[in-house]
Amino acid sequence: MKNPWWNDFLSLFFPLLCLLCRHNQRDRKQALCLACQAKLSPTDLHLHPENEFTDRFIGRIQLESAAALYYFTKTSKIQTLLHLLKYGDRPMIGVQLGRSYGHLLKEQPLFSTIDLIIPVPLHPKRERQRGYNQSTQFAIGLSEALNVPYKEGILERRIYTPTQTGLNRVERLENVLPAFQLKEKETIVGKHVLLVDDVLTTGATLEACALQLLEVPNVKISMATIAIAMY
Repeated sequence: MKNPWWNDFLSLFFPLLCLLCRHNQRDRKQALCLACQAKLSPTDLHLHPENEFTDRFIGRIQLESAAALYYFTKTSKIQTLLHLLKYGDRPMIGVQLGRSYGHLLKEQPLFSTIDLIIPVPLHPKRERQRGYNQSTQFAIGLSEALNVPYKEGILERRIYTPTQTGLNRVERLENVLPAFQLKEKETIVGKHVLLVDDVLTTGATLEACALQLLEVPNVKISMATIAIAMY
């Protein structure tokens, strides 16, 4: 059993700082203080079967449902969080955001029939450099809140693709389409899978992954991301 005074003692020598405002906070399980958490406004995309997320896949992928937790804009707090998640060795950010979103999605019929959560894979080289896959961390939190299993290894990223910054949707899709390979077909036959990533921009990466999954009979696909980039 944890002793409250011990946390107070630790805070004297190892202060726990909110990742956004850098002020002290008491909860060592949270990356953000309550004030900063309150300033982050979730989208309502999960409430609508057709939304800004699904619009980016019209005529490309048939989706059961799709939504993002936050809107992404440059210089925003969400950009700071995602940068820390990907490059700042802060995997728990992904887990905590996954839990938060999972609790919201759990109340929505649109996401009630999901059987399995699949994170978009990183190339092994990039995952070794980073130490973890940020999409997997998000999947872990979603799994805990939704009480739905997640599984890595169903998709494999076999080609180390260069950065896609500056590419349009068609160029991005051409860049990543050959990068993914389906490794486990039997696991997802007839399943409703939730494909998850950190940010939706053009949707090329998610589309490339979805096309692989749709090779399996009777697969249904939904998607979720931490953020959706605003054009």
